[in-house]
Amino acid sequence: MTESVASPPPPSPPPSSDAAEVDQAAISGEIEAIAEAYQSSGAVETDVRLDYPPYRSSILRHPTKAPHQVDPEGIELWAPVFGHQDVDPFEADLTIQHRGEPLGERMRVTGRVTDGDGRPVRHQLVEIWQANAGGRYIHQRDQHPAALDPNFTGMGRCLTDSDGFYRFTTIKPGPYPWRNHHNAWRPAHIHFSLFGSEFTQRLVTQMYFPGDPLFALDPIYQAITDRAARDRLVATYDHDLTQHEWSLGFRWDVVLTGSHRTPLEEDHAA
Repeated sequence: MTESVASPPPPSPPPSSDAAEVDQAAISGEIEAIAEAYQSSGAVETDVRLDYPPYRSSILRHPTKAPHQVDPEGIELWAPVFGHQDVDPFEADLTIQHRGEPLGERMRVTGRVTDGDGRPVRHQLVEIWQANAGGRYIHQRDQHPAALDPNFTGMGRCLTDSDGFYRFTTIKPGPYPWRNHHNAWRPAHIHFSLFGSEFTQRLVTQMYFPGDPLFALDPIYQAITDRAARDRLVATYDHDLTQHEWSLGFRWDVVLTGSHRTPLEEDHAA
């Protein structure tokens, strides 16, 4: 695992000064030009590009200086402590955290966390956070006119089992505007955070849903220029996981190392 610490991003990055003047056609043109240049280069680039011009605030959302070596033990003196006794199994069900049932499409999300050799990563802390069914986060910076759901907070966590599986019950999040440019909308997604054996080993990524019409329009998703790598962020509908008259089922595996690892938010371009 990479030794890095990342904070959950705000739901909507700050808009650039010309965001309102740039329309989707201009952003899509930039995305297409970058994709064509990548295809003609013959290179295989599976990481997230840090400076991706269609994503206007990307320069503000990644380190701009070289990493500084620190003592992990010193960091952990100030970091949270967690273990089996600290994670309640009920935290994995985001639909029962309040007195009433949340609005939206109930679903189960499960998958297996493995290393590059296919070995299960056992007892891994997995955290998720997401928007509600209307595309609204409970976050002070998210003020777009969509309703908050008093019965949905949008945060949960669990530990992987002995075979490396995690399991969540939640509500499918809605897309939301994010001010990158005029009429910019993010595809529906769930943020995932995975911890290793130490607090300094934290990896953050996003899971998307199949067939989303916003994929081609989204600079964050398209910042992974390789299509095969992007596809690793998309969950698969699983009818066997779907529960009769209760919830749909989606499966999404996470590979932490190796050539087929899941793209992460702190990745560097090749």
